[in-house]
Amino acid sequence: MPNARKSAKPSLVAENLFTALHIGASSVSMMVAERADDGSLTPVDFLEQPAPVAHDIFRSGSVSASTTERVVSIIKGYQKSLSELGLDPHAVTRAVATNILSEATNHETVMNRIRIACGLRVGTIDDGEMTRLIYLKTRRRLLNLPTMRKDNTLVLHVGPGNTRALLFQNGLITRYTSYRMGTHRTREAVDGSHAEGTAMLRVIREHAYGNLAQIRFDFSDITVAGLVVIGYEIQSVASSLTKSSQVCPIKTLRQFTADAANMSDVELVKRFQLDYQTAEALIPALEINLAVAETLKLSEVHIPTSEYEQGLLHDLLVSQELTGAFAEEVIRSAQILAKRYQSDPSHGEHVGDLCKRFFDSLTDLHQLTAHDALLLQVAAILHEVGTYVSARAHHKHSEYLILNSEVFGLDRLDVTIVALVARYHRHSGPRLEHPSYAALSTEDRIRVCKLAALLRVADALERTHAQRVANLEIRRDSGKLRIRLPGLADAAVERLAMATKADLFEQVFGLAVVIDEDN
Repeated sequence: MPNARKSAKPSLVAENLFTALHIGASSVSMMVAERADDGSLTPVDFLEQPAPVAHDIFRSGSVSASTTERVVSIIKGYQKSLSELGLDPHAVTRAVATNILSEATNHETVMNRIRIACGLRVGTIDDGEMTRLIYLKTRRRLLNLPTMRKDNTLVLHVGPGNTRALLFQNGLITRYTSYRMGTHRTREAVDGSHAEGTAMLRVIREHAYGNLAQIRFDFSDITVAGLVVIGYEIQSVASSLTKSSQVCPIKTLRQFTADAANMSDVELVKRFQLDYQTAEALIPALEINLAVAETLKLSEVHIPTSEYEQGLLHDLLVSQELTGAFAEEVIRSAQILAKRYQSDPSHGEHVGDLCKRFFDSLTDLHQLTAHDALLLQVAAILHEVGTYVSARAHHKHSEYLILNSEVFGLDRLDVTIVALVARYHRHSGPRLEHPSYAALSTEDRIRVCKLAALLRVADALERTHAQRVANLEIRRDSGKLRIRLPGLADAAVERLAMATKADLFEQVFGLAVVIDEDN
């Protein structure tokens, strides 16, 4: 693979430079970007070198020692480049690895080797982070594809191990699904067949049959009007498949796939300027995308011609800061999940509104982030989904259902925190004998305690499920959090509920909660 690079400008200021490093399925890449006054990022340096990480994992179940050392060597070279830019080579803004690395039996050994040799702590991109990254790529497509704002459009990301599908209806995400069907996973699974050419395409299609049937079922209730396909391999050959419109007719994709299947990996490398790892996964990528499009009976697909890896690195630097429209998508996903479990939407959303008022009024007290506020909103919406199983001990059922569900845009840690906050909305507070809570770091356990304390107070004010509390005034006075409820003549029910739920708030924040008379 070409080692693409843009030279940094001499006038760059180190304080304005941010770096993202990605250990991907078939390469290790790094971007240095400059942040402007308006917060936008401009790439000033990009490096990428091949490393057969996915090849090792799906062939032998682990990353070989030689591949590990290659990754280490590449990162050390990148760190030297950072030093030349006047940056701390060990202070990479985001350093992450593909989520398929977690499938390697020796993934901890690999991570430890990188940390010891390079002084970097590398995280793994989990499903929640991946959906955020796909969302960012899709949001850019929305600007160029007006039909996505009004039609049912499916965004398909065929990754190295899994395929993810986001359904947009009227420009909003209404469904998110994931399938265990990826480019490298499929390549290694069918390699033993020794099939070649169009015979290999038939083998790939047969291997994907179960997932394709599931996709057909998952979207059988709607008509998908457009399909946007993204992924490392297919975007690597996008310029050969599309013209300026970035639209590829299915007939063109079908012929291109057949022609590519009749080429050797060496021929693919030369013809499309690929590295060998990408060339190995190209045929499965093409056939999977084609199969999904044909399953949905579409006549064309949209393929972004932008560089996949550079876009990914850029998005890694901003994905954790997403607010606004992204937060709305997360909330909408939580609402869809609550509806699935027949939870009272009016109650959950009203508790969420009360939580927001407490959160905003007490920022200096709890010192939590905007992301924590989002998790609190999601927990409020979902805190009673457990009643779908049973009203008895429903807080425990809520924890179980949330832990075993997906909320768009939230990673595993986020979902765990939401599940625990929902569990602790009633009865006992957090305890170390609760496995999911005990497994968290000390910092995250404190986050759970703070968020649960806020949720319990808000939920006490919505004890009747009748949205009686429309207004509230909050103030702190003499070691107490005093709440006044203008317009509510009799707050006896709320006081009774607060007496059983405000204990955690007092334990965490040192303030007794008092509901004052509305005089």
